Amino acid sequence: MNSPAPLAPTSASAPLEKTHLRLGFVALSDAAPLVAAKLLEFGHAHGLTLELCRQPSWAAVRDKLLSGDLDAAHVLYGLVYGVQLGLGGPQTDMAVLMVLNRNGQAFTLSNRLADALAEHGTLPRALATLGRKPVFAQTFPTGTHAMWLSYWLASQGVHPLRDIESVVIPPPQMVAALAEDKLDGLCVGEPWNAMAEAQGVGRTVAYTSDVWPDHPEKVLACRRDFVSATPKAARALVQTMLEACRWLDGAGHREEIARWLARPEFIGIDEALIAARFGNEIAASAPQGLPVRFFDDGAVNYPRATDGAWFLTQFERWGMIDARADYEEIAAQINQTQLYREAAARVGVAVPGDACSQVLIDGKVWGSDTVSKAYAQSFAIRA
Repeated sequence: MNSPAPLAPTSASAPLEKTHLRLGFVALSDAAPLVAAKLLEFGHAHGLTLELCRQPSWAAVRDKLLSGDLDAAHVLYGLVYGVQLGLGGPQTDMAVLMVLNRNGQAFTLSNRLADALAEHGTLPRALATLGRKPVFAQTFPTGTHAMWLSYWLASQGVHPLRDIESVVIPPPQMVAALAEDKLDGLCVGEPWNAMAEAQGVGRTVAYTSDVWPDHPEKVLACRRDFVSATPKAARALVQTMLEACRWLDGAGHREEIARWLARPEFIGIDEALIAARFGNEIAASAPQGLPVRFFDDGAVNYPRATDGAWFLTQFERWGMIDARADYEEIAAQINQTQLYREAAARVGVAVPGDACSQVLIDGKVWGSDTVSKAYAQSFAIRA
């Protein structure tokens, strides 16, 4: 194990309100920052001791965050925003402390449907060959995978509310459900798409980075009262995770983290399956789509409020909430940009600007200039 050089405590004169933090995660490759932070004890330099708590599902992460059993967690971006609005759980004021990764998720189809897609050329024609309503899985009703799946299906001319049945399955159970012929397709994080292919039960046909290049994915999140009650500890936690994300970009560190993630207490599968989709550094035959990103000199991690507001527009698009004009205000309350800036400055991480613009798979432009009440209504396929 390559241990980092020891750092001096951030502020010996300002003791933290809390020094032992319990962090939740789900068995996914993009939990890598938490695993690296714990195994290399990056928290010690910032006055923290971390305890990692693996959870069986995103619902479990939500419940333990809300009960206070977890201080913070590796969480689906959209889950945080859903809880803020009282969707998929009791309404609770939430906080996004930072983005943990971008990209790293995919769409996998059953072999039968993948064959039909290759033969017929379009997803609607392929689905028609099934002779029944197809079943697709995602991981949480307001989560990123649900939003990526709906957006991707719509971009292919498939209405996600009318043309398919959508079911929720925890990530580690996805491959078994596909193998048992319970699913026609799924959207999930790695390494489960790679495992489906390795076991010969499905084929990856697209990546979420095809939908939104370098999209935000998992975030470090907590209840907002954790930030207000323990602001120094929250800031120290962000500093710790930034150190871990920066470490993941180091030469050879993706291979190392793949070995650690393969341990039973983290993901518990063959490290080769984890490594296969960790980017060009790992495999010369890297998959289509963009690799998972953890740091990129800090470009990954800034919790830009515009990114969060996008999930609100999709909640509206699919009829989960009524149209409203305060998406930017909601996002600004959830995303702790000032706290992040303070933490980044203390560990020498550059902070990108708030301006952003990205072209999505259907040609729609999303960015700081496109947040408006009319955005969700501009889609041809919507609730």
